[in-house]
This record gives sequence, structure tokens and C-alpha cells, in this order.
Amino acid sequence: MRYFIEIAYNGAQYCGWQIQPNASTVQEVLQKKLSILVQRDIKVVGAGRTDTGVHAKQLFAHFDIDEIKNTSELIFRLNSFLPNDISVVNLFQVKDDAHARFDATQRAYQYVISLKKNPFLEGLAFQIHNKPDVKLMNEAAKTLLNYNNFKCFSRSKTDVKTYNCTIEKAYWKEEENQLIFTISADRFLRNMVRAIVGTLLDVGYHKTSIEEWHQIIQTKDRSKAGASAPAHGLYLTRVHYPETIKY
Repeated sequence: MRYFIEIAYNGAQYCGWQIQPNASTVQEVLQKKLSILVQRDIKVVGAGRTDTGVHAKQLFAHFDIDEIKNTSELIFRLNSFLPNDISVVNLFQVKDDAHARFDATQRAYQYVISLKKNPFLEGLAFQIHNKPDVKLMNEAAKTLLNYNNFKCFSRSKTDVKTYNCTIEKAYWKEEENQLIFTISADRFLRNMVRAIVGTLLDVGYHKTSIEEWHQIIQTKDRSKAGASAPAHGLYLTRVHYPETIKY
């Protein structure tokens, strides 16, 4: 039987989601703890991968196992066994062919910027000292919906078949001395959101004009875009699936 597990995590101490040699990752920790609890070798497949230091408020993974008779008990036991920076939110059965990565229809991220020093956001937001032009950044962000190819915001030497993404929302919101950027799309390229945020900040500081912003996207050249914003301000906030995956 196949199950989806929903987790949340603070990514500060991890080299991202995906297992890699000689590095601590969320996938490795979750897989190891789950395997010990159910006393069999479990392989978990995630909805996608977050980079080193990036957080997730919602990420799904799937794994195969015999019937779990009491999912609530397993969630409780697994949360007791996992480190404090990883939490299991939900666990439910899905159809045998449901796939955490390929069946996802939409993903959403938020990037959090703190406009003043805040000890409670240390490591959880990007602190800046000078407020950028939020209205101008929103003007630029809105135009992302008019484009499909985002190669200029993708990490170089990324092995993908296409750089096309359909962005459905992209906007900045100011609240309580914070700037929060929300973006949702059918898929994202590696480093894409952080590169977009960094380039939008250049627009907000009047280093890049709106005309130049358009030119950057049209060049499809990563070297023309701005520097990537720091990882610790980025959160994967939502992964959406069709109801048809459920058992």
C-alpha cells in the first residue's frame, strides 16, 4: 500500500531535502527514523527538493508499506523519534500509483524579509536595513505571469528538459516590519525563487529598471539576473494535489 506523509521542517541544520553523501538531509533523517519504527527498509520519495538552509511549512513524500492500522499512533511515535526541527503533520493512504512529485499540480513558496533586527526571526528571515520600493517590486513581480521561460533565474548546469513554468501568483506584501513575497506555479527550477527575489530587490533599490527587468528575463541568461537571496528566508509553503490521488 502507498501512503503520503506530510511534514514541516526548519532547514537550518540540513543540506536540503535530498539524500547526498557526507551530508545531513531531511530525507535521510525521515527515512532512517521511519524505517526503524516500522522495522523494515523504507524509501521515501519527496514532492521536490529544497536547497541547503531552506525551510518547508508543507512538503509531501510517499512510501510503500503494508497497511498501517493506526496512522495517528504512528504519527505520534514518529514525532517523538524525530529531531525537534522536523515534524510530521499528517499521514494518509493514497492510490498505489500516486506520486508525491509527479502528481503535484501546484507549489507555493514564501520569502520572508525582516526590516529590522528581530531575535525571534534569526535564521528564519533575511534581515535588511534599507526598505526597498515595494510598489516597484510588485509592478515587476506581476509581469512574471506573462512569461513562461525562466532560464535566467535557474541555477547553471541544471539537468532539466525545459525551463518553462506557469506562474499563477507573484506579489509582495508588507506586514509588521516584514516584507513577504508569495509565488505559486506548476513547477519551479532550482534556485529560481531566490534568484527572482534577489533580482526584485535590485528593482526595489533602483539598481535595475523595469525595462531592464524584462530584458533580463528575455535573455535567458542567469548571469544577467541579480544575486540569489539567502536561503534562510525561503519557505516551501504549499504543495497541491488533485483529489483523485486519494484512496
